[in-house]
Amino acid sequence: MPTEFSGRPRDALMVRRKIPPPVRPALVIAGFCVLLLYAFLDGQSVGGLRAGPRERFRRNAPYYPTPLFVAEKMLEVAEVGPQDVVYDLGSGDGRIVILAVQKFGARAVGIEIDPTLWQESSCRIAKLGLAERARILHEDMFRVNIRPATVVTLFLLTSVLDELRPQMERELRPGTRIVAQEFGVPGWDPQEVIRVKSETGQSYTIYLYIRP
Repeated sequence: MPTEFSGRPRDALMVRRKIPPPVRPALVIAGFCVLLLYAFLDGQSVGGLRAGPRERFRRNAPYYPTPLFVAEKMLEVAEVGPQDVVYDLGSGDGRIVILAVQKFGARAVGIEIDPTLWQESSCRIAKLGLAERARILHEDMFRVNIRPATVVTLFLLTSVLDELRPQMERELRPGTRIVAQEFGVPGWDPQEVIRVKSETGQSYTIYLYIRP
């Protein structure tokens, strides 16, 4: 079943109010203080997620969708099949989750902290009729138990992978395959490094790891 992935809409409605000039500096200072307060108060709820100071404003990686042919190659390299449970950490628009179910017959779970991407990808999965085998969790990947995974897919910065590594070592079972795009997991030796090129000559690197 063909699936289209479109860009994220960025519609915004701006309401302008005339504020007397003397009041503006006070409002700016007050707004800045509110941001600082949210940054340092631990355990507050943001978008339905409970997070400490580090998690609340952290960006695990800029959102850049994995090209579909690279996503498919990642799943092929991991030899994904109907017996697998794929976890995509930072699942974006859900393309890897959807591919894992549609083309490889697996079950798949995406973890996405961005509320817009979570909602869009969840709706896409529902429209495609894949809800029985695929779902997107609106969660922080550092707070989700990933032990059920038999395959984990990653497209994250090296610094984030380094922070995520202890969790993967603690929770992932022996034999679990981990596939990372572009950035390898620090401290791990890959089983295989695969390089693929697009039709325009753009090169992509895929790292395959298997938990001992």
